[in-house]
Amino acid sequence: MRPSTLLLILALIGLVLVFRHRRRSGLTCLTLALGAFAVIAVLPIGDLMMAPLEDRFPQVTTPPAHVDGIIVLGGAVDTELSAARNEASLNADAGRMTQFLVLARRYPAAKLAFTGGNGRLVHGQTSEAEVAARFFTELGLDPSRITYEGRSRTTYENAVFLKAMLNPTPDQRWLLVTSAWHMPRSVGLFRRAGWSVIPYPVGYKTAPELTTAIEGSLPERLALVDLAAHEWVGLTAYWLLGRTDALFPSPQGATPK
Repeated sequence: MRPSTLLLILALIGLVLVFRHRRRSGLTCLTLALGAFAVIAVLPIGDLMMAPLEDRFPQVTTPPAHVDGIIVLGGAVDTELSAARNEASLNADAGRMTQFLVLARRYPAAKLAFTGGNGRLVHGQTSEAEVAARFFTELGLDPSRITYEGRSRTTYENAVFLKAMLNPTPDQRWLLVTSAWHMPRSVGLFRRAGWSVIPYPVGYKTAPELTTAIEGSLPERLALVDLAAHEWVGLTAYWLLGRTDALFPSPQGATPK
């Protein structure tokens, strides 16, 4: 369902129609598909789609003086490559993992938690939690400090399963670390689960005033459009399913009673 894939399918349909002597319909499909590719290549469509997601929750410039716990969401681990090469392999969202390490050392008394299973359509044998445990241990983080949740396949399950494991109390202050573009949906899900977390967005893909919008190849621009579209669809779907507290959760939202 990625926009880039749908546009490619539309172009292929256009070619088939042309070869089947339905020239007008085929050229229409080709024009729409190639025109969309051209617009994405020239204009900052991905940045415009992504910026509202990343700017919804402010970047933390002054960390709180005290926190009881720190959560990092999965999504930064390539489970299949990690299993194939027998090493912890991270993807473009590795900022979640590195910032988690920084915060773990900044708050030595805080509880730590990682949540992430295997979200592939065809399940693999390795969970993100297993790879994360190896990654954090190899970098010197005390394994006894971290709770690993490795059954979840979605962000919804991240919130529900981890809350059941940790049973946080209302007076505790927990930081939630995830990519900035993923923060609105994540906060909405945790609030709906009855867990009020402090957002700590990381791993930005856009810059203020879209100063990076003129950079990037067509594949990179398409990837940004795909990612932003995925997140907007996810926000809408979870809201319709009643899994988030709002269509576009905001910093002022409250945890449901």
